Amino acid sequence: MKRFNMSRKTSATLTPRLVFKLWVALSLLILGMAVSYILITNHFSNQHHLATQQEINAPLAQHLIDEKFAEARPFLEDGSVNKAVFGDLMHDMMAVNRSIEVYMLADDGEVLYSVVLDHNPGEPTKYVNTTPISDFLASNGTGFYLGDDPRDPQEQKIFSAAPFTDQGRSGYIYIILSGEVYQTASANIFGKYIKSFGLGAIGLTTLFTLLIGLGAIWFLTKNLRKITLAARRFKEGDLSARIEHPEKTNIAVVAHTFNDMADTINANLEEIKSVDELRRQLIANVSHDLRTPLAILKGYAETLQEKSDTLSVEEQQKYLAVISSNTDKLTGLVEQLFEYSKLEAKQIEPLIEQFSITDLCLDLVSKYQILATEKNIDLRLEVADNKNILVRADISLIERALQNLLDNALKFTPENGRITIQLETKAGYCSVKVNDSGIGIAPEMQSTIFERFKQTSEGFAKNGAGLGLAIVKKILELHESTIKVFSEENEGSTFYFQLPTA
Repeated sequence: MKRFNMSRKTSATLTPRLVFKLWVALSLLILGMAVSYILITNHFSNQHHLATQQEINAPLAQHLIDEKFAEARPFLEDGSVNKAVFGDLMHDMMAVNRSIEVYMLADDGEVLYSVVLDHNPGEPTKYVNTTPISDFLASNGTGFYLGDDPRDPQEQKIFSAAPFTDQGRSGYIYIILSGEVYQTASANIFGKYIKSFGLGAIGLTTLFTLLIGLGAIWFLTKNLRKITLAARRFKEGDLSARIEHPEKTNIAVVAHTFNDMADTINANLEEIKSVDELRRQLIANVSHDLRTPLAILKGYAETLQEKSDTLSVEEQQKYLAVISSNTDKLTGLVEQLFEYSKLEAKQIEPLIEQFSITDLCLDLVSKYQILATEKNIDLRLEVADNKNILVRADISLIERALQNLLDNALKFTPENGRITIQLETKAGYCSVKVNDSGIGIAPEMQSTIFERFKQTSEGFAKNGAGLGLAIVKKILELHESTIKVFSEENEGSTFYFQLPTA
């Protein structure tokens, strides 16, 4: 295994580009919050200031009426506005507080007079919506109300208002508490405030963002660094590198995925090692098993060529029979190799269908009866309750598996022995058992007999290529079933598997 060695050059777990992107994102977030805070704070502080100013100056219009109109009348004898008195009154008021603007309104909100408006002939008449005035008077000057600004109909400003009556005519004294002078001064001050405060806020925000951002990035990427470090260790050859307690990380899905990936890679590596080992065994065993029949074929063929004139007909037939027998064995070995290779490569897909396992076993008993009779072996089928059992499987593959099991039983069962196929149904499955009275299997061999080439130690001619049981195992794996063996030496063996009933 490659030795784990991490150089300083690759010790960093996060790229500067990622750190920079995280820092920029966090900086923009904090700056956005700071700007929003400044704007929101300014809006509500301004609203609070206006509301306070309006409530303090709410009685101003009534005081003006009580003080000035007690001695002077707002209208002349001809019904026109007493501009001299009203003009002096408004100049006095505005001299004390330049931010206010005083208007004299009719009942319908028509602006009758004001020193800040032009009242020349031909000038359009100004009107003020009286609904906010009525609401203001109904609340006795408490609360926050905005009224029309006669100088700018698009603007709404705080005001003070009070009604008056003179010579049968009524109206309102309407005072704008934050006039144009106030708005201009407020805008200038706010501009300077924002400029100085904004620069300071941006500077401090940048500093705190840098410090907090780096700390937050370090904290938030802690688990990411652990995963990156584990991945780098794994890349460098430390195949045991894993993320400890992945469920406790902030990115548990990634941590679990990495651990599962590492486990899968290790399993694949082990499988590759096993395949390489089995490939070497395949070459060795196939070379051994092919060598014997090929040597026999070559020897007898050369003998026939060299001594064809001196051999009798009986001897020639004997030699040809040996050649034919070994040719059949060699053909069987090659066919088994191809069959097992297809099964292992999953090139064979089972065709699942319903069929009678009872009828299939009866056919096999009939086919193998001649071979059993030659060795004086009692071959029979036993079916629980004499049922016709239906199963769902690939009939050709199951037939092949049973043939291999019967071949195996006939091979290792001595003369005067017995071989029994037993069928029994239980809980939705049919159990199939092939029982023989043969030589049995040693306990230490029972766990490995279904592996490839495990029967070749005693030679090809006697025990075959050792692929029969391996093919059975692969066939049953395609049916999501398993093959098991129960055996004792010199007591016989029982091979057992299950198939789902129809």
